[in-house]
Amino acid sequence: MKTPVKATLIAVAVAIALIMATIVYALVDKSSTPSTDGSDAPAVMRPSSHVLDDGGEGAVTVVEFLDFECEACGAFYPVVEDLRDRFGGEITYVVRYFPLPGHVNSKNAAIAAEAAAGQGRFEEMYHRLFESQPQWGEAGESRAELFRGFAQELGLDMAAYDVAVADPATLERVELDFNEGRALGVSSTPTFFVDGEKLELQQWTDLEDAIQAAVGAEQ
Repeated sequence: MKTPVKATLIAVAVAIALIMATIVYALVDKSSTPSTDGSDAPAVMRPSSHVLDDGGEGAVTVVEFLDFECEACGAFYPVVEDLRDRFGGEITYVVRYFPLPGHVNSKNAAIAAEAAAGQGRFEEMYHRLFESQPQWGEAGESRAELFRGFAQELGLDMAAYDVAVADPATLERVELDFNEGRALGVSSTPTFFVDGEKLELQQWTDLEDAIQAAVGAEQ
C-alpha cells in the first residue's frame, strides 16, 4: 500500500506526464510506411524484447514503448518502478524503444541501452538513463560520450561497448522497435499495452487500474 505522500508524488508525476504527452510527442512521421522484422503482423512483444520482470506462466504482460529523453517517460519512471514492486510476481514487464524524432539524444540513449544489453546489463543502463535524464535531456548536442561514461561506471567491457555502439545492427535493433510501435499505433511516449491491449491514458490511475483489472481476471 502506498503512503499518502508517495501517492501524491505519483499523482503529480503522472499529471505532468499526461500534460507533456499532449504537447510535443506527436512528431512521428506517419507518411512513410512502417516496417517490422518480417512480413508477419506486428507484435506487441518479440523474443528480442527486453524483459525487466518475468512473472512466469499466466502473468499479466505489460509492455511500455518509451523514449529515454521524453519528460513524460521520466515522470512515469517512478510510477512504473512502484507498480513493478507492488505487482512483483504477477506481471511480466517489458520495455521497447520508441525514440521520438524531436529529441536529439533519444536514439543515442537507446543505442547505449542496447549496447549494455549485449553485456547483460540492460536494466542497469535503463535506470541510469532515467535517473540522469535532467542532466542530459533536451540537450542540443550529442551526449553519446556521457552515456559512454555511464557504461564505464557500470563496469562494462568498453571495447565491446564501443563496437556495439558503432555496429549498424544496434541501430537496426532500436529502429525495429520504433517501426513496429508505429505499426501498432504508437505515436507518443510512454505508450503502454496490457495483455496486448493498447492503453489510452486519461487519468493518473489508468495504468494501475488496467494492471489491477488484468491481474484480477487471471485469478
